[in-house]
Formats: sequence, C-alpha cells, structure tokens
Amino acid sequence: MSEKTVAILGASRQRHKFGNKAVRAHQSEGYAVYPVNPSAEEIEGLPCYKTLADIPVERLNRVSVYLPPEVVLELLPQIAEVHPAELWLNPGSESDEVVAEAEQLGLTVIQACSIVSLGRMPTQFANE
Repeated sequence: MSEKTVAILGASRQRHKFGNKAVRAHQSEGYAVYPVNPSAEEIEGLPCYKTLADIPVERLNRVSVYLPPEVVLELLPQIAEVHPAELWLNPGSESDEVVAEAEQLGLTVIQACSIVSLGRMPTQFANE
C-alpha cells in the first residue's frame, strides 16, 4: 500500500468532536481519509460513506473508531471484511469484549488515540 488510507468510523460534522478532529488530523498528515457516518453526505469537504463496504479502495491502512463499544461489536464483522492493516480503538470505543472479538476475527487491534499516533494532539484542531 503506497497511499496512506484511513476510514474514520463515527466521523462527525461537529468540529468539537474527536470523530471530526481525527478526519482533520489524518488529512494534515497526508492520509486519504474516508469518513464513515450513515447520516452525513460530506464531512470536512470529503464525501462521507454510509458503510465501510462503500469505500472505493482495495485495502485500508487504518480503521479508526469513534463509536461506543456496543456499536463497535456490531460492526466488527464488517471491519474484518475490509481487512484493514490496523484497527484503532480510540478511548471510549474499546472494551474487553470488543478487543477479544476483534482479535478472534484476526484484526490487529491498537488501543490508543489515533490522532496522538500521528504526532498531533486533539487540542491542535480548534473547534472553529
């Protein structure tokens, strides 16, 4: 994979939310960003996708999640189907059950803030 790609599950139009800050942070670091939110058409000028399966790339480097654990559990089979190199469970999206199920599905799970992993801080992305 030469292009850095990321799907943001739980992407938000609201700039104060981490699901929006993650879109902007990954964009600023050169990622091709695919926001996923079934209720949005566009986020930060990018087309928004209803599901992971709708994203027009062969394989994602990252899937970064900003959803509650009970929702993540429901989405894990869909995440496994797209075979991301990494599944980032951001604070608040993880649980022991989510991690166990994700690993059972063969996903490489990282429990950390994907924004911080880029060398950025969420506070760098103002809410304007």
